[in-house]
Amino acid sequence: MSDIRRRDPRQEWIARNRLHPQHLEVLAELGRSAGQGAASEWMGPQGLIRRNPHAVGFIGPNGVKRIDRSGAQQGQRTGGARASAAASKPLVEIEAPAFLVAVVPDMAGGRLTGHDRDLLGLARQLADADPAARGAVLAVVFGGHNREGDGELKEHGFGEAGVDRLLHITGSEVDGFAPEARLGALVAMDRAWNPRHWLLPDSKLGGADLGRRLAARLGERPATGVWQVEADGEAPLGWRCAARGAAGTLDFQRAMPRLVLALAECAEPVSETRHAAEPLVLPEALPAQLARIQDLGQVAVDPAGVALSEAEFILSAGNGVRDWEAFHHAAEVLGATEGASRVAVDDGFMARDRQVGATGTWVTARVYVAVGISGAIQHLQGIQTCDKVVAINMDPGCDMIKRADLAVIGDSAKVLEALVALVEQSREEKRNAA
Repeated sequence: MSDIRRRDPRQEWIARNRLHPQHLEVLAELGRSAGQGAASEWMGPQGLIRRNPHAVGFIGPNGVKRIDRSGAQQGQRTGGARASAAASKPLVEIEAPAFLVAVVPDMAGGRLTGHDRDLLGLARQLADADPAARGAVLAVVFGGHNREGDGELKEHGFGEAGVDRLLHITGSEVDGFAPEARLGALVAMDRAWNPRHWLLPDSKLGGADLGRRLAARLGERPATGVWQVEADGEAPLGWRCAARGAAGTLDFQRAMPRLVLALAECAEPVSETRHAAEPLVLPEALPAQLARIQDLGQVAVDPAGVALSEAEFILSAGNGVRDWEAFHHAAEVLGATEGASRVAVDDGFMARDRQVGATGTWVTARVYVAVGISGAIQHLQGIQTCDKVVAINMDPGCDMIKRADLAVIGDSAKVLEALVALVEQSREEKRNAA
């Protein structure tokens, strides 16, 4: 056979382009062909070893850990790239854990938030501290039905977030704002499994309130506002924690109690392993609770008044938008919160608080529609945790098209006009049918 090394230019291009949907698959294939079994390095066309500077946990030449802004570390990619990224991580299964670390995530919008992932990372740290007697992380999730109403969760990344056991409590009594019913379920769970640690997010989304209720019911003295935990063999549980106090002006060091309410960035989220997330069922029925609180449902609000960080449907404009009146009309008809790229804000078409990206607002929308946005790396970093991304652009080769779950190639004004017409037609048909 010839000793000439054959190159595949397209494969090499995909390996360099971390936003390509097949990027991780190609890296894995290159790693296997080089006999390394890893996607972090491969043999280049000149016989030199090529290294992937965007690999998870890659340490750069200056000792700085590289961060993958494309969202692959967060498990946010879709399709084959997400499946490939998850499958490439080693699976960790804990058959008979020595103890349990219970985590009650906020699950805003039915999905794990960044705060939740940080909390699960802290739970993983507590569970894996002793290799001889490893614990398991138990996540407790309430409700979270999808739109089909079949009881399935919208979130499917519990294993990648570090969860070994998953307790999904459903029922009308725990849906919506139901702190008393949820508290009763947590107390029943405490009786059944007696977790060594209870971790809840100290957030306004419900974790702070539920955590304090649980502490009062269990007779525990919780640690609130915790932002750091470190090992301490002299403490009762072997850990000490640093907590914020005095309106965030002071830090208090204390032995970590059994129940902890932690702040965001309390630990690094799990990124290098995946866990089983085996389902659990409470061995006893939920106790009947006196319904003193009635949830009347969500209140309709003006999408224009919703903060970008809290919006679930965002219509975002970039440099490719020319008809701004049509864009604003489309956002109003679709019921979307308006966003913008940095270029559109700098040009004065949108307010500064509407800017999306690393230099603006990080968003976690269920649906993010990018109209005329090419996809600068700062903008892609700000939308990496969005569930579904739709791109409308004239350039089929731009980075936003590569990142999008659904791409429409065409004039943005015409696409929005057609979309508005379809929505108005559908609403008119529903009114006539009624």
